[in-house]
Amino acid sequence: DGKIYDAYVIYPKTHTNEANFVEYFVYQIMPDILENKCGYKLCIYGRDIYPGEDAASAIEKRMQKSRRLIILLTQQLINCKEHAYDQHIALYNALIQNDAKVILLEMETIGTYGKLQESLRFIIRQQGTIKWKEKHTVHPQSFNSKFWKQVRYHMPLTRKSS
Repeated sequence: DGKIYDAYVIYPKTHTNEANFVEYFVYQIMPDILENKCGYKLCIYGRDIYPGEDAASAIEKRMQKSRRLIILLTQQLINCKEHAYDQHIALYNALIQNDAKVILLEMETIGTYGKLQESLRFIIRQQGTIKWKEKHTVHPQSFNSKFWKQVRYHMPLTRKSS
C-alpha cells in the first residue's frame, strides 16, 4: 500500500524543559510496546523528523505514509490555543480525505469534550477513545493490559517478516 509507518503519533509538545509523563510515554513506553513487542513501526515527531527538515511538509509526508494516526488527548492539547499543525493535517486527512484511521488515546480525564475541536468531537462520537487509567502506570510495559489490547485492536495487522 506504499505506507512506511503503521502509525503517526500526535501529542502535545511542551515548550518547557521539564520532562513530563506524556513525552515519556511517547518516546519510551509506546516504542517499547508497539515497536519492540508488537512489531509496529511508529513515526514520532522529534524522533523521526529531523532537525533542518521543513517540519510542515515532513509532517504531511510522514502522515501520508502512515496507516493510522494516534492522537494523545490531554488537557494541554485541548487548552492549547494554537492548535498544532500536525493535528490539523491529521484531522483533515482522516475526515476529508478519509485517508487514515484515527486512534484517540485519552491520557488524562478530559471530562466534557466541549472544548475540543468539532472534528475531534465527531471522531469521538463515531468511535470513542481508549482511556489510559492511572493503574496502567504501575506496569505500563505490560502489553497484555486492556489498554494495549484495545490499541492493538485498532492498529493495522502486522506483517511479520518470516
